[in-house]
Amino acid sequence: MVTRSVTRQGSLKALDWLNVFLADIQGGVGPFLVVYLTSSLHWNPSQVGLVMTISGLTGVIAQTPIGGLVDRLRQKRSLIILAAVLIGISSIATVTMPSFPVITISQSFCAIAGAFFAPTIAAISLGLVGRRGIEYRIGRNQTLSSAGNVVAAILAGLIGHFVAQAAIFYFMALMSVAVIVCALKIRKQDINYRLARGGDEQESKDIQEDGKEKVNVSKFTTLLSDRRLLIFAACAVLFHFANAAMLPLLGEVLAHQKGASPTLFMSACIVTAQLVMIPLGILVGGRASKDRRKPIFLIAFLVLPIRAVLYTLSDNPFFLVSVQLLDGVGGGIFGVMQLLVIADLTKGTGHFNLAQGAIGTAVGIGASLSNSLAGFVAKSAGYNASFLTMAAIATVALIFFWFFMPETKSTAYPVSSKSGLATFRE
Repeated sequence: MVTRSVTRQGSLKALDWLNVFLADIQGGVGPFLVVYLTSSLHWNPSQVGLVMTISGLTGVIAQTPIGGLVDRLRQKRSLIILAAVLIGISSIATVTMPSFPVITISQSFCAIAGAFFAPTIAAISLGLVGRRGIEYRIGRNQTLSSAGNVVAAILAGLIGHFVAQAAIFYFMALMSVAVIVCALKIRKQDINYRLARGGDEQESKDIQEDGKEKVNVSKFTTLLSDRRLLIFAACAVLFHFANAAMLPLLGEVLAHQKGASPTLFMSACIVTAQLVMIPLGILVGGRASKDRRKPIFLIAFLVLPIRAVLYTLSDNPFFLVSVQLLDGVGGGIFGVMQLLVIADLTKGTGHFNLAQGAIGTAVGIGASLSNSLAGFVAKSAGYNASFLTMAAIATVALIFFWFFMPETKSTAYPVSSKSGLATFRE
């Protein structure tokens, strides 16, 4: 038995930068697609909603099998690289062949690629720091991702305003290259693959006849038998059903503002939310290591209906941007707490990433329905009616979470250290 640290400073730094650049291609400039389709290609809300729905459903189909794949494969870095290449190619296709079929297909490929990122990054993080450091590490990931979103949104806004909106997607392709470089900088030997799939730290190795460690992972049917995981999946569906369409709807509202630059205001919306998330990631990660999960998580559900109603009170772009502060609170808390709750519920099972994929499927269902419903309501009754519809769904999500979601944190782990380091015997 050899005791060693599961983290190496070089790998941790590479993981830090990977979170930053992944934000650029996954969340930082993605919302500009709505502005591009609305103001540059002059698509109507139903067309935009249809593309978002199709690509969202594609991502839904991909989430669960990809989660299972991440559990079974040791090549975590290769999965990140493959997804980055796919996003780079799709981004260039979006602007070089801007027809409805091409954009629909390219965004569907982006959705498939995006399905790899969350479970793979979480798996690498858990494999590097272990369970004793996961709260701090997930919070740090969220903070760095938010910082990347801020930089990406500012650059994308400036590029869209001073160069061209189409140039934003070339920027995404460039950032895909940076993601590939960072992924290669993570040393594969620093990752404990047993921990990375949700195994126990003291779990004994099962050696196959060829001398290699056998990968013991649970089946999808195991997830369906976990009542707490099913309740959490329902909560995630309702949250994203209410939340997913709000920023795209806001983008459409801004795109119709006369005398305003939609890309700059969209950039401001993203930056406002992400600036809140930067300190929130570390704060939530720190509190989660000491306090129960549910009270912290409840705040994310509470601010969601408030935000939706506030969007209807004024069409002033500066007011709308300020409301995005609440998006930062809700999104920042949800991003950290979702992974910690899944880690709690899958401890020792070997299906941490499969569960992430299954929850990702649930989230994708909620997001796809959200965009489709919001686009239909906006076209039929206007944007305020669409925002109020989202507010009603958010209220249902809040009530459901409050009454039905159990506490998931156990006292099995000692408080995480801020170093995010852990040791184990292998």
